[in-house]
Amino acid sequence: MEQTVIYLDYAAATPVDPKVHAAMLPFFSDMFYNPSAPYSPALEVRRIYEDAKNQIAHAIGGRGDDIVVTAGATESIALAFGSVDGHVVTANIEHHAVLAAAAHKTEATLVAANEKGLVSAESVRAAIRPDTQLVSIALANNELGTIQPLRDIAEVVKKERMRRLDAGDHTPIYLHSDASQGVGQIDVNVARLGVDMLTLNASKAYGPKQVGILWAAPMVQVRPLVFGGGQERGLRSGTENVPGVVGFAVAMQRATKHRKSETERLAKLRNTMQRALTEAFPEAIISGHEKSRLAGHLHISFPNLDAERVLFSLESKGVLVATGSACAANKGTRSHVLTAIGLAPEVADGSLRITLGKLSTDETITRATELIIETVQAEYNRKAA
Repeated sequence: MEQTVIYLDYAAATPVDPKVHAAMLPFFSDMFYNPSAPYSPALEVRRIYEDAKNQIAHAIGGRGDDIVVTAGATESIALAFGSVDGHVVTANIEHHAVLAAAAHKTEATLVAANEKGLVSAESVRAAIRPDTQLVSIALANNELGTIQPLRDIAEVVKKERMRRLDAGDHTPIYLHSDASQGVGQIDVNVARLGVDMLTLNASKAYGPKQVGILWAAPMVQVRPLVFGGGQERGLRSGTENVPGVVGFAVAMQRATKHRKSETERLAKLRNTMQRALTEAFPEAIISGHEKSRLAGHLHISFPNLDAERVLFSLESKGVLVATGSACAANKGTRSHVLTAIGLAPEVADGSLRITLGKLSTDETITRATELIIETVQAEYNRKAA
């Protein structure tokens, strides 16, 4: 009998929604035309492509003309950072894509998150210098699920911009946010968030991989990283990924439509699992902000255990979880996020990141919880022997 896999790593990747897949299919076959070609079937594809971009923009309260389609969030982040010259401010718990982009700037300041993974607006304000041109803070942390006070940070950036203008200083300062983890669980509206640039990733929202966007306010002078035929208003050359963008548009529509009910459902499942695990192991430590956390995120540490052993044992039983971000796991390194929030090595090394999603049900979560308890207890028994 084939084993049923229980997938609990939605923060790494989500399965493509069947409606998204269906919407994409025609553009691999009947509607395969290059949207830059001059004949009528290609012009129709161009119309559909631009309409899809408008739908994505509408889902975040923006305009289609203000988004640039990229090959995922990493390129979007690089595009945002590449559009400024001066000092940048970001957080020490950001995704590797942000930290790497910051490391390639001449000067960058990493502000420290607190033990809950929260980045305060005051810490950002204190890090801003007269030559700061970019502040980049993720809407929600990909490992802990902590949701950042982005609106408060936006006010700090806005006040600094106004201060400069009042002083006759035209040095620009922008707020960028990687909101890839937030779609479908929290409000992602550029006006309400107060951002100047926003990164999204289709593969975190039940859309296709290698499709992302950078939304940038009209005042931001985005500089291209990829040159060629001048597509995307000259900001990202290369033949347009029509099926990917069409799929992304459907994914965004569905994420927006079902956000409230799905958030409530995931939070209930997550809380049930968390309660059972902490009752079974009182020594377990829950990381992330308990009141400001993505509904599908559960980060739990079992002190003095090797989480990788637990992970591989769970995989053999059909349960797929993570020990941190997929990037860190691939390199076999300890999570920089857990180090940054002050978790001791013996706690960090016993950490699991469990993220729930559309395919999570009462039955699968109950079964996964039983198997996690069984596996963790077996590992503690092995160490005690």
